[in-house]
Amino acid sequence: MDAQGRGRADNVDPADQWVLNPRTGEYELRLSPSAPQSAVPGPRRSAPRAAGATDASAADGGTAGRARRTAAPGREVPPQRRRRPTPEEPVPGRRGRRPEKKKSKGKKVLLWAGGSTAFIVLAAAAGGYAYLKHLEGNVSTTDVGNAGSSSFKKDEAFNILVIGTDKRTGAGNEGYGDAGSVGHADTTILLHVAKDRSNATALSIPRDLIVDIPDCETTQEDGTKTVVPGEQDVRFNKSLGEGGRNAGCTMRTVKEATGIQPDHFMMADFNAVKTLTTAVDGVEVCVEKAVDDKKSKLKLPAGKSVVEGEDALAFVRTRHAFGNEGDLDRIKVQQQFLGSLMRKMSSSDTLTSPTKLVKLAEAATKALTVDEPIGNVGTLKDIALELKKVPTKNITFLTVPVKDNPAEKIKATVVPLETEAPQVFDMIKNDISFTEVKQQEKKEAAAVAARLQGEKSDPSEVRVRVLNGGAPSGSAGKELTYLQTEAGVTKSENAGNAPADIARTTLEYAPDQADQARALAEILGLSGAAMKPGESVTNAQGLPTMTLTLGKDFKGAGVKLNAKSIKTPELDKSTADQVQCAS
Repeated sequence: MDAQGRGRADNVDPADQWVLNPRTGEYELRLSPSAPQSAVPGPRRSAPRAAGATDASAADGGTAGRARRTAAPGREVPPQRRRRPTPEEPVPGRRGRRPEKKKSKGKKVLLWAGGSTAFIVLAAAAGGYAYLKHLEGNVSTTDVGNAGSSSFKKDEAFNILVIGTDKRTGAGNEGYGDAGSVGHADTTILLHVAKDRSNATALSIPRDLIVDIPDCETTQEDGTKTVVPGEQDVRFNKSLGEGGRNAGCTMRTVKEATGIQPDHFMMADFNAVKTLTTAVDGVEVCVEKAVDDKKSKLKLPAGKSVVEGEDALAFVRTRHAFGNEGDLDRIKVQQQFLGSLMRKMSSSDTLTSPTKLVKLAEAATKALTVDEPIGNVGTLKDIALELKKVPTKNITFLTVPVKDNPAEKIKATVVPLETEAPQVFDMIKNDISFTEVKQQEKKEAAAVAARLQGEKSDPSEVRVRVLNGGAPSGSAGKELTYLQTEAGVTKSENAGNAPADIARTTLEYAPDQADQARALAEILGLSGAAMKPGESVTNAQGLPTMTLTLGKDFKGAGVKLNAKSIKTPELDKSTADQVQCAS
């Protein structure tokens, strides 16, 4: 082991401990002799460093020298040992035969976490339990009580509130944020990941959005609990830090303002951008015009550049280089930056480099504060693997639709745009994508699928009563209005609430109403499984009528139940796979 590696494990540079296992033909992370390791024949000493190599530091955006070691084009690997490994005794029963190749025990962990840009991708290579626990020790946790979920569920849609604070910690951050800030919610993104992992939505919440902050119970350092009183008609950024509010208060404020329940949170300050971008050797950005911002000290030529460290932080923090120098324009730039960062994280250049993976793991975990239910490495790994399933082309960045606060003469804050914001919130709550996603239909049994096959009545001949069986209050009335005024189902009526709530919408009909049922199923986007052959009921006029019961899966009036995406309002949005230039 190198001289610098002697002593405490925390002082070891894991990037210099990747060694070739001759039995597997793959590189594995070697820790101290006391840590759990894969059995590797031969001596345990690490190979000497290349002449002139020095440690690479990710702190404060530094650009210390790096020693590159390459064994094959496009892939960085640690140096192979020059010493021949000591021959091992053949396994009994296989004497004289080549040892069987075993799968590597190393695991790749991909974690999207929070930073001051509000969305960070962490790629970490873990060679053993000890190193995973080391990473877990880097992460800070906060008790948010019942503000979020008590556990992470891999088979459900989930919402993570990613918070970047304006707290000035670390060297070189004096030029950013408010002097003496306790750490307000400076940049906030609500990340929604669809249940089927086909898409995700990253909704930016402006710091100057006017909201009501509810009363919030917080846990003090001594374990006692206190309630921080709420406030009405104040800036969203006051939901964190002000009066001792923690991230749980911000989660409660998001629920109050949008109706969307955050399940968990991830939070970091300014340093996250500097250390993480340095760990991956920079992120590519693009500007339409040359930038020379005296306040942030950001200088970039027109076109594409690679930024890391201080320059990366200046890029996402500057208000004066783009647009009308407001927070909303800065949000757009941050979203473009995050898309580029995500592309860099998922590139082969990063994922095949043990050195970058380990540096990124260390930098990201040290930057993170999360809620207690996800504060262990196993859960963070599970979240990472679920996030990894989402294609970048189906990750949508958008901002809460807003307008200037009409109560102000001098415009400084914003309020939700009542014509568009509610639909955005409803789409996220109902797990509907903002991008076109190819529907993955589940194969139903032939008998069930056959319910959709055959002649269909004209909508004007469809007779149905609508009940609310678990959808939001008022849904039956709204769906009835849609059916009568837009779908042509004029022989429909509101039957109030169902006797009990149901998870999925159903349509019950008599055999002689099958043609009507098929017509309504097409209008509503019902599956064959949602159609329930049975009996009709008699309405007030003594006529046989089908029964449509709206379940908890109801997505809104006029929205097809099998829709993965619907026509959205005219929103300024982008996706993670798009390369854009800030202006």
